[in-house]
Amino acid sequence: MKNESTVIDVPAESSSAMKGSAPLIGVARDHTTSDSGGYKRGLSIFDFLLRLAAIIAASVAAGTMFTSDETLPFFTQFLQFEAGYDDLPTFQFFVIAMSMISGYLLLSLPFSVVTIVRPLATAPRLLLLVLDTAAMAFNMAAASSAAAIGYLAHNGNQNTNWLPICQQFGDFCQKTSGAVVSSFVSVVFFIMLVVLSGVALKRH
Repeated sequence: MKNESTVIDVPAESSSAMKGSAPLIGVARDHTTSDSGGYKRGLSIFDFLLRLAAIIAASVAAGTMFTSDETLPFFTQFLQFEAGYDDLPTFQFFVIAMSMISGYLLLSLPFSVVTIVRPLATAPRLLLLVLDTAAMAFNMAAASSAAAIGYLAHNGNQNTNWLPICQQFGDFCQKTSGAVVSSFVSVVFFIMLVVLSGVALKRH
């Protein structure tokens, strides 16, 4: 009787334990994978929205600077006072740079959509991280150079006898300053995009 009880009880407990342990491991793995995919998809959606906001900021910066022209009301037949973005090479560079950045952001939208559809894909995120970093540096260069010229337009430089022109060309300076502010807003969006891509790649 003792032999029969041991033969019946021991295999029953070991087989049930072995059967119960296997599916639990599989369920845990599937749950972890689904959580990671949902988290990365959320980051990808936020990435897409940030790119749309950056496109608006960069386009506003380029458009505002491009239309920054002002002619003073007092002029003669042979002399008139006019200020425009094309009078300064730095502002010309600013318009070209911000237009290129807007184009890049527009072209990057399909890659951002790919990361939404395939949240666990690494290659699109890595490509966007590299290109966003380069575009951010380009954007920062254009914004900083334009900000330096805008500072001189507002305050001048007594050491070099450069007089401030914003007292006369108020509308021109207001538009250029608005364009510079918008370009720095675009830089902030790029910083967020780079950090977002880095976090998504780190948690892969």
